[in-house]
Amino acid sequence: MPENANPLAGVLTGKTAVVMGVQNQWSIAWQIAEALAGAGAQVAITYVDDRAKVNAEKLAATVPGMKTFVCNVQDDAEIATLRGALEAEYGAIDTLVHSIAFAPAAELTNRFLETSREGFKLAHEVSVYSLIAVARELTPIMDGGSSIVTLTYLGSDRVFPKYNVMGVAKAALESTMRYLAADLGSEGIRVNAISAGPLKTASARGIPGFSAMQEQAVDKSPLGSVFGVQHVAGTAVFLASDAAAGITGDVIFVDGGYHAMGI
Repeated sequence: MPENANPLAGVLTGKTAVVMGVQNQWSIAWQIAEALAGAGAQVAITYVDDRAKVNAEKLAATVPGMKTFVCNVQDDAEIATLRGALEAEYGAIDTLVHSIAFAPAAELTNRFLETSREGFKLAHEVSVYSLIAVARELTPIMDGGSSIVTLTYLGSDRVFPKYNVMGVAKAALESTMRYLAADLGSEGIRVNAISAGPLKTASARGIPGFSAMQEQAVDKSPLGSVFGVQHVAGTAVFLASDAAAGITGDVIFVDGGYHAMGI
């Protein structure tokens, strides 16, 4: 194989993928969108509002055929409009990538004990309920063999300083993923989560003490620094492909093995 050959090239030829949660060129969602396109998929990305539209369109312009669609996941009407637009453009979709999470900054700096009612509700609405809402609306235009992938983190299972309500939301997200997998299995739709190690993204910079979290993961993981955004993106391609036809309701860790270590 040539040194720079893409081992996943062509595995998604003929498939259509929608990636939700692209913020900028450093986001995991964008790396996944690029990887899906590199594997042969026709890819669409969504943006939340007019402010994000310019950046989304600029990124999409770098990938031939990629289109952009607006969708604020806090608005059921916008999700329904997205379904209509996707159906009109593509007829059906094969892969949905949900890479959406948010919590107010104060909830990540105060003690967890001080989590506000509104902050808790907002974190769960955006980070968790959105997966249910978009799955309910978009699965009618997904056929058997389709795949839904969401992004989670080890903070769902272990305490990381200042991750706070996002850890609780990620735990709820993983449970939601499993219940959706149970619901949608009879329709041939698979639902899984990728638990990425701590990676430098725009969102990660908003987590106090993130650098220390990343240093520890690299130091303690069996593979050391051998995990990056490209590995997360490659795993998303695998889960979208027919090679993952037997996998659903699972959390796949891409963190160099850090999650397996006791100390």
